[in-house]
Amino acid sequence: MKVLIADKLSEKTVSALKKLGLEVEVNADLTAEQLPQAIDKSDILIVRSTKVIARTIEAAPNLSLIIRAGAGVNTIDITAANARGIYVSNCPGKNTEAVAELAIGLLISADRQIANATRDLRAGLWKKKDYGKARGLKDRVLGIVGFGAIGKAVARRARSLDMKVAAWSRSLNKETADFFKVGYTPDLIDIARVSDAVSIHVAYDKTKTHHIIDKTFLDALKDGAILINTSRGEVIDSSALKQAIRTKKLRVGMDVFENEPAGGEAPFEDRELAELMTATPHIGASTDQASEAIADEVVNIVKAFMGKGVPPNTVNIRARSSATQSLVVRHYNRVGVLAGILDKLRSSGINVEEMSNTIFESSTAACCTLLIDAEPTSEMLSKMAEDKNIIEIALKPLSYPV
Repeated sequence: MKVLIADKLSEKTVSALKKLGLEVEVNADLTAEQLPQAIDKSDILIVRSTKVIARTIEAAPNLSLIIRAGAGVNTIDITAANARGIYVSNCPGKNTEAVAELAIGLLISADRQIANATRDLRAGLWKKKDYGKARGLKDRVLGIVGFGAIGKAVARRARSLDMKVAAWSRSLNKETADFFKVGYTPDLIDIARVSDAVSIHVAYDKTKTHHIIDKTFLDALKDGAILINTSRGEVIDSSALKQAIRTKKLRVGMDVFENEPAGGEAPFEDRELAELMTATPHIGASTDQASEAIADEVVNIVKAFMGKGVPPNTVNIRARSSATQSLVVRHYNRVGVLAGILDKLRSSGINVEEMSNTIFESSTAACCTLLIDAEPTSEMLSKMAEDKNIIEIALKPLSYPV
């Protein structure tokens, strides 16, 4: 199998993959537009920030797995991967601590205007009078938008600063909020109203979280509030943000931007926005600790894929099957037994939605479960049972979604 690594990853990753007997090519300078010409006969593609567009997927006849060496997969055309039956996996949780650390760093930097003070000192300007005006964070309310692993890690760090923490998430309820000792806010707009600072930690989804931080949310923030974003740039309406910074004197810290460059070095177009805030160029996950953890997870994903054909952390498997029946076939472990079952289902126009076959110790017998989208006739089941290699066939309707 051939692996193409289209971003800079730890040498540890490359070495470990080669030890698995894989042919590994590393080309960290590829752009999204160049990738279709480079993908060629690769079976596995590993990316970090490089975008994987539909044209890349269409140009790779052997491609069966795309690994995002990080958490978010918004840079990968999932629809195109789905159409080709290509697994897309990621490395969730491996950069949690790194992103949480940067979020707190941006929070403190925004409050104390560290970036602007440094800029002026480098220009030979001593402005103690201007930069000595910070509200401080102790006893302030930090609102966390998105209470997943990173949101929880930020909450822990905020409490160590003696801040009060409130949280909002679509999946958060009062019982969970109480368990994690954070204030429960049932509506997103409530976070804006009650918080002295807000830190955003939602995944990006074009339909669910695009511009979730909009003019309405920004208008509800307190004057002089702090806003931190280390999730994805597209969750904030940049135009509305610029206006809110000017009219409400918001102090903003951001690591991500709308339409940000994909590569490691490139021109940055929105200098107007950068001038209004404390900012970093999407480096939230860029610590040695996070990089090594992600490298290990990438190798684990490839190992599992090579061993069982199904990678862990897959993000594009259908959440709910359309199967209505479960067909369980206990059979002797011999060649062609399942082929006969499948052939009879096909002849009746019944589709297999999911299938698993378990071999028992000694390899004499096995049990196969097929989730199918229609009920076979009793005659068909009888014909299946005529095979002397079939021990038992059982059919039952699925009473709950799978």
